[in-house]
Order: sequence, then C-alpha cells, then structure tokens
Amino acid sequence: MKKLVFSVMALGALLTSCSNDDDNNGDGGDPQVTAPATYSFERNGETSVSYSGQTTRILMGEELISAMKDPARTEAEIDGMFAHEEGNNDFSDADLNASNKSVRGKTAASFDFFSANTTDANAIKADFDAWIAEQVNDVYPNWSVDATAGNAGRIQEAGGGSLRYVNGKGLELNQAVNKSLIGALMVDQMLNNYISSNVLNQFETANDSETLVDGKNYTDMEHDWDEAFGYLYGTDNATNPQLNQDSFLNKYLSRVEGDADFAGIAQTIYDALKLGRAAIVAKDYDLRNEQADIIREEVSKVIGIRAVYYLQQGKNALEADDYGAAFHDLSEGFGFIYSLQFTRVPGTNNPYFTKAEVDAMITQLMAGNGFWDVTSETLDSMSEDIATSFGFTVAQAGS
Repeated sequence: MKKLVFSVMALGALLTSCSNDDDNNGDGGDPQVTAPATYSFERNGETSVSYSGQTTRILMGEELISAMKDPARTEAEIDGMFAHEEGNNDFSDADLNASNKSVRGKTAASFDFFSANTTDANAIKADFDAWIAEQVNDVYPNWSVDATAGNAGRIQEAGGGSLRYVNGKGLELNQAVNKSLIGALMVDQMLNNYISSNVLNQFETANDSETLVDGKNYTDMEHDWDEAFGYLYGTDNATNPQLNQDSFLNKYLSRVEGDADFAGIAQTIYDALKLGRAAIVAKDYDLRNEQADIIREEVSKVIGIRAVYYLQQGKNALEADDYGAAFHDLSEGFGFIYSLQFTRVPGTNNPYFTKAEVDAMITQLMAGNGFWDVTSETLDSMSEDIATSFGFTVAQAGS
C-alpha cells in the first residue's frame, strides 16, 4: 500500500473546529482555540508530548503476532510476549524486555467499559489466551498437513499463492489475535480510556493550574490525550504521519484512507487529535469533548469498514472456490468483528455492537465447521447489519 503523506501548509496552523468565532471562546473573552499545523506542543521551549508507553506496547504486539506464525515457538514463549513481566527475556528488543508494560495488562482494560466490568474483561483476555494455546497445541503440530473441514493444517491460495495455517474451522488464529488486538487494545484504550471525560476530568484542577507531573513537562490531562494519540501514531511520525507504519490501527486507517469512498478520514482524525490537545492547553474542556466525539466516530468507523470489507472479500473468494484466500480474508474479518465491541457511539457510553452481539456473530461464523460451512447469505446479512449501524453501504466498504 502506498504510504499516505499528509501535506501540511502554513495556513493549516490556524485550523479551527467551527466557523463561528464565538463557539470556542470559553467565557467569551478568551481568543479562539486554534490547532497547530502538526501534533507539536511545547512548554518552555521543550516538547510536552509523550507517548512512549504506547510505542512500547505496539512493538510488543508486533513481536507477539510474528511469534504466532513461528511453529518453533512454545506456548510459554508466546504467553510471555502477551503478558510480559519486567526483566523477562520475552522479546528480541532489550528495551522491551526491560519494560514494566505488557499487552495483556491493557487488553480490555479501559475505564469506561471495563473498570466496573471485570467479568467481560477477564473473558476477553481468556479468548486471547485460548487462541495462543490453540495455535501452539493444534495448528503448529499440523504445520505440514493439509487442512480439511474439522482438522487443522495448511491451505494454499489458488494459483500457487500463499500458504495459510488454520484451525479445524478454517480460522487463522494469528489473524484473530492481530485484528482483535486492534479493538481490545488500541481502540479500547484510545476511545474508552484516554480521551474519556471520566478519566480526563479528574485532572481538571491540576490542568487549570498547569501543575506538571513530577519530573515531566506535561500535565496529567495533556499526557492522557497524548497516550490516545500514541495508540494510533506510536510508531509513526507525529508531525508528518505516513500511516501503514505498524500492523495495527495505523495500518488499517491507511487502508480505509486509500478507499476513495472514505478518503479524508485520516485528516479528520488527525485534526481532531490536534484541536483536542490544543483545547486542553487552553482549558476549553467542552471543545476537547467535541473532538473526542469526532475521534470516537471516525476511529470506530475504521473497524466497521474493515469488518465489512473482509467479509465481502471472503465471500467473493468462497464463490470462486479459493478457500485459502477466503479463509485468510474471513480470519481478518473475524478479528475486526471481535473488535466491534470496543467501538464507541459518539455522545453515548455504548459501543456500536455489544459484546453479546459480537459473540453472536462469532458463534454464527464458527458454527459447524466454521468457514468451511459459512454461506454467502450469512456473510451478506452480517455485512448489511454492520454497514447500517455505521451509516455506510456494503458496496462502499466491500471493495
């Protein structure tokens, strides 16, 4: 995929959220809040932006999903990458090994969705544990065996294409882990934790007085917003985003941006992140919350679009009797469907699809022999339901 490059013009430094000059004036006497041309904020001549923890978890996730495709790996090794403990030699990168952070610790762990719902949080973490265990104990031992309905193994895409390694239901478990983490880690932390009013408002007094975190150049509220930014741009260039720089949300925002039906979505998200951060500096929390809702809507839409895209691509491949390609696309679709439960309808505390609704879709996809049995009618119906909820069409997302 050709990398997306944002062009930044000098006039862009004065972008505002609304054409009415009075809308962002706070008490009516303050100047209008404006976003900088790029995600660049300073205090006393030094940057006040920091999201190193998000970069760390993205890099941990990269090694985790790579290990899911290596049949020489043990379950304990992959579990260690998922639930890393400080000082353990779980990764090839010494800095990651020295970190006290882990992927598992922030999976299904947002304040808004899971602080009072440990039952669902634990069930979601258990899903990832189970996918890792099944990959090692069922798929790896059959790495050189041809897959059949009900039996794990390998299956090749038509025309001598890529080999895919699936469980007995045709699911690539590495894809389930990869794409489900986009929702359970990146989207959940971004939308339901770090830009949450419930999280940010506890720091309002400290932000109003510009009280800095001890030894740092930022306030708590500024830092939380930056951490949301980091789950999207943590391995990218914050001031000149290229996109397609990791295997998670950044990559799939690039894919959606590359679809003519949704071109401009990347700039919309970037602009909202900039203006929201500027609003925090200006202590305009209503404006901050408006930008949070824009981010929730557009980032959630990325998940919905890619879910429909992969369901439709999988359907097309099934109809062409290319089961290797179909299972690959449907496995990616599986992960994006799983991620729907972490999306957020703007102005509400609700996801676009509840966990129960997502579980029902997953059960339907995996019924019987799973992808070996799934019908075009089921994939079309599911696609329509998702598209309708987000307000786009199957035709727009599916090609």
